[in-house]
Amino acid sequence: MKKALRKIHLWLSVPTGIIITLVCFSGAMLVFEKEITEAIKPELYFVKEAKGEPIPMQQLMEKVEETLPDSVSISGVTVFADSTRTYQVSLSKPRRASIYVNQYTGEVTGRSERLPFFNTMFHLHRWLLGSSSGVGKLITGICTLVLVFILITGILMWLTNRNKPLKASLAIHVTKGWGRFWHDLHVAGGIYTTIFLLAMALTGLTWSFSWYRTGFYACFGVESSEKGGAHGEGGNSHGEGRGSCGEGRYSHGDGRNNHEGNHGEGRGFHRRSPYRHWEDVLNEVALKNPGYQQITLKPEVAEVVPEGRLSMRAADKYSYDRRSGEITDVQLYSAGKKDTKVRSGVYMVHTGSWGGIITRILNFLAAFIGATLPLTGYWLWFRRKRAAIAHHH
Repeated sequence: MKKALRKIHLWLSVPTGIIITLVCFSGAMLVFEKEITEAIKPELYFVKEAKGEPIPMQQLMEKVEETLPDSVSISGVTVFADSTRTYQVSLSKPRRASIYVNQYTGEVTGRSERLPFFNTMFHLHRWLLGSSSGVGKLITGICTLVLVFILITGILMWLTNRNKPLKASLAIHVTKGWGRFWHDLHVAGGIYTTIFLLAMALTGLTWSFSWYRTGFYACFGVESSEKGGAHGEGGNSHGEGRGSCGEGRYSHGDGRNNHEGNHGEGRGFHRRSPYRHWEDVLNEVALKNPGYQQITLKPEVAEVVPEGRLSMRAADKYSYDRRSGEITDVQLYSAGKKDTKVRSGVYMVHTGSWGGIITRILNFLAAFIGATLPLTGYWLWFRRKRAAIAHHH
């Protein structure tokens, strides 16, 4: 039994180890993408001074509209509880595009986009720097699936090879030489991180294979989405609470701005502003949710993340009449559809956001240690092969 497990563990690990290291390392790098990005580019996400009251929503949105190309319109705006954070304005295109605006001056501070390092890490994590439908995605999926079996065989090997006390088998010695340290890091480090790595792998596979996604969600009584897991292929997978621009860039066109609420086709004909009730809806939703984290206004719906929610995806929805601004319906996340909760849960487990900052730190450590496991495994294998050759001679 022990020999069989060791062989399975070894021959699954040897061809896939380097890919697993790359996927785990890039995943670890993405855990705190939001915080690092905001620290590097604070002028984009924060105002220098929060003086007075914000510009009324309708006036602010119309001011932002003037800076946009004719073919691009505003699809929503996110207001944060922190008065020093700039408003995030979502755009109609490119996909998932957004810009940030100083709500006190109306100045557009910039557009949302990944830093080059995190963009590379994201594409490495998902597609090995390839395309979303290329060979890299398939290789990543296969290696992630193999990782599940590597982790299971590793646990079984540890359970069937308990020839020393539990405390000793889980110790990582740092004063007994590099050889002992690498051995302990591989064995004990693997045991410490297995649960988190399994959770990340099993949820991550929902973005890799449609057949797996269908079966995975069926286990929870939910039908799988055609597009895949809890977020789309081009989205920001780890940066909750802020948008991410697609790969395309919007450009100024020569045509007239023709979206609803701006200018009609005839000169001098004006429709009512689509933002005329956004201020009233914002105030009413904020009043109903004191201590909210963020409120996103869209045509006919406002989404609010109340105080204490660990995920920005766990939002309550307030539908309103765009003609009168009257709230017509409330859909609480806690009473929402099962499929919404499951998809949100998959994302939260994969990114470690389900338990707040503590579980995110644990996810980071697990992914980082997971990246070392194939490398320490190679080292142990080479050392064992070298010892066997020396003993033979």
